[in-house]
Amino acid sequence: MELKEKARQLPDSPGVYIMKNSSDEIIYVGKAVSLRKRVGSYFSGRDKDPKQRALLEAVADLYFVTTATEAEALILEAGLIKEHHPRYNIAIRDDKAYPLLKLTINEQFPRLMIARRKKDDKALYFGPYTSSRLLRQALDLLRRLFPLRTCRVMPPTLCLNFHIKQCPGPCVGKVSRDDYREVVDDLILFLRGRKQELIKKLSQRMEQAASDRNFEQAALLRDQIISLSAVTERRKLFRIEERIEQLRQALRLKHPPEVVEAFDISNLSGAQAVGSMVRFKNGLPEKSAYRRFRIKDVSGIDDYAMLREVLGRRYSAEGLKRLAAPDLILIDGGKGHLSSALETLSEMGVDLPVISLAKRYEHVYVTWQEGPLALEQGSGARLLLMRIRDEAHRFAIAYHRTLRKKRMLLSELDGIPGVGKKRRMILLKELKNINASRNLTVKQLTQIKGIDEKTAKNIIEHWKRY
Repeated sequence: MELKEKARQLPDSPGVYIMKNSSDEIIYVGKAVSLRKRVGSYFSGRDKDPKQRALLEAVADLYFVTTATEAEALILEAGLIKEHHPRYNIAIRDDKAYPLLKLTINEQFPRLMIARRKKDDKALYFGPYTSSRLLRQALDLLRRLFPLRTCRVMPPTLCLNFHIKQCPGPCVGKVSRDDYREVVDDLILFLRGRKQELIKKLSQRMEQAASDRNFEQAALLRDQIISLSAVTERRKLFRIEERIEQLRQALRLKHPPEVVEAFDISNLSGAQAVGSMVRFKNGLPEKSAYRRFRIKDVSGIDDYAMLREVLGRRYSAEGLKRLAAPDLILIDGGKGHLSSALETLSEMGVDLPVISLAKRYEHVYVTWQEGPLALEQGSGARLLLMRIRDEAHRFAIAYHRTLRKKRMLLSELDGIPGVGKKRRMILLKELKNINASRNLTVKQLTQIKGIDEKTAKNIIEHWKRY
């Protein structure tokens, strides 16, 4: 899709846009009150200055992250610039003075304010930020999330900010220095981009407050976590989109693999063999679409045959009617597993991109070359594939364990007078823990539908013997 057309399809909402070059390197990050209008202006017929022309000649693709407000976009923009150091952000800004956020940690009860220049005054500075107007709005948001005093000289009485919960009231001793410092430390974590660490810290504090029955404090922390999570989630979505695009390029796909289905086979010496399928949509698990397959037609140890059976059932006409086909199929295994999968799908007339990922060296096998594909260790594409493959493996193991437990329980119930197949299935459903169920009384057992007093006594006598 041409960049001009892609710009037309952007949402008419606030957010951050990210431009990349042909090497998939982020070269510019910008914010907008309307992504569609702002990014579209780059591709209008108006004259551009030399810096803009150089940027447009270098850009090969663009992405976006929506935000609730333009002020939130300003915070996200600054964080992404600090993280990626885009070349053209530096080039465009190096001749201008932009405002900063200043945190006066040199004071006993620090304040957060806007500063025009950095001084050697032992305060902390964050930024620069591209808009004074938006920074003032962002400052209001930060003061709501992290209430600190705003007065230059602390008054002898409480002010309005205390009553609207935007100041903890250090002026009259409503907050200890340690508790106040905790809010300051939280704010520093947020402004340094360590939001996940901050949310984890707040969550632990919330649980402790609830445990201490300080429910008002727990509710305040909960609301703070919800607000912070909204900002953090948008950055996470950008990283996921980045990984999906890296995967598209690495696998030579025409379209981004927004929906990926991964398969794994689990068996214990050929017994109780099962297959699992997990489905990821836009880089996140779609658990309602997970599928489990009990192997029916293969005896003994034959992973390839088991994989063929599972794929045959999933991508049959009936299977595709129930659940739409993915953009990419990922097989847990090596070159042989990939060949087996391709042969099965070809026989069924299903034409979908397929790759395999081997556990030992995390080798990715593709259709267009003999050896494994070289994906850089730690790359977003590789990490995404490993996460999906590991989830398929976890799901298969969990199903295999469930079946083993059921089989053990059924064998425990064999030979009890009056307990046939129907009652065994009833007990199997009700008695999830066989050891705990050994201590049940006749009265408790007869409360299970279908178990009379005589059968309950037989069960108890049986368990006494074994």
